[in-house]
Amino acid sequence: MKRVPSIVLGGLLAASVPLLAATHSAENPKQLVIISFDGAHDNALWDKSRTIAEKSGARFTYFLSCTFLMTREDGRSYHPPHHRAGKSNVGFASSHEDVRQRLGHIWKARREGHEIASHGCGHFDGKDWSARDWNQEFAAFSQALKDAWARNGDGESEPKGWREFASTGIKGFRAPYLSTSGNLYAALNASGFAYDASGVSRGPVMPGRNGAVTTFDLPLIPEGPGNRRIIAMDYNLFVRHSGGFENAKNTEQFEARSFEAFRRAFDEQYNGERRPLQIGFHFVEMNGGAYWRAMERFATETCAMPDVACVTYSTAMRMLQENAEDGGA
Repeated sequence: MKRVPSIVLGGLLAASVPLLAATHSAENPKQLVIISFDGAHDNALWDKSRTIAEKSGARFTYFLSCTFLMTREDGRSYHPPHHRAGKSNVGFASSHEDVRQRLGHIWKARREGHEIASHGCGHFDGKDWSARDWNQEFAAFSQALKDAWARNGDGESEPKGWREFASTGIKGFRAPYLSTSGNLYAALNASGFAYDASGVSRGPVMPGRNGAVTTFDLPLIPEGPGNRRIIAMDYNLFVRHSGGFENAKNTEQFEARSFEAFRRAFDEQYNGERRPLQIGFHFVEMNGGAYWRAMERFATETCAMPDVACVTYSTAMRMLQENAEDGGA
């Protein structure tokens, strides 16, 4: 069995202070569902995710790793904190053409209503980084995004508005390995990020605040025969189901368990307090694609419901704020 490179998610419960108001203008506000993807590299999965979105009506958040906007040779210009130049835990793009295809997907996805957010560049664990280190990583991400079309040999095809998007359009962040510290939040606040999606909570909760930054927590949800809680993310399911080793033989079983866990977590909120449900994925089809199939089925069955909104993090922030304001009127 083939072992998938470790991207295990650590760092529980990012510190946040008073939750956003949970009052609403309606007795039953729309149930928010937030589906996101970390890495955002494989062009075939860009195609697949955008097709799922078109079919289901969902809008996704893509947490992009910026080393996938540069080849290994170009990556020598990337200087990660406390590592040699050109180092990346997740590698680089295979070619300039590979990057150009990815850039096309990013731009089309944005025009379709999806959100592009930051996952940093080289997927390093920054729990011991200083605020200055984090700002260095954020600056590298912004520069890589800004220069991506020109760097990959097709500057003439750069869409109008790309550089403005690269400079001001990235509002959210998710830390690699969900590994956070106070220094990260100091840097996020100083750099003008609107939200961070690196936290983990016991179950679905309303977002919190850390300074000016809204904080979102991936929930622990019951899963499997023993209903043991697990982070609502594909990699964590992969590790529980097969120990982190690829096992396509049992892919249907893993798909069924994952779909049931997603649906049960949704039903609990839909029939209860209607707190946002967040589910995270990667651009890797683990265990024969079990988790992407479960996500596609869940999104297709759920997002079309009239009182459900499958939205990006930025849209969820806006809707929650509007509900809070209307409820306090």
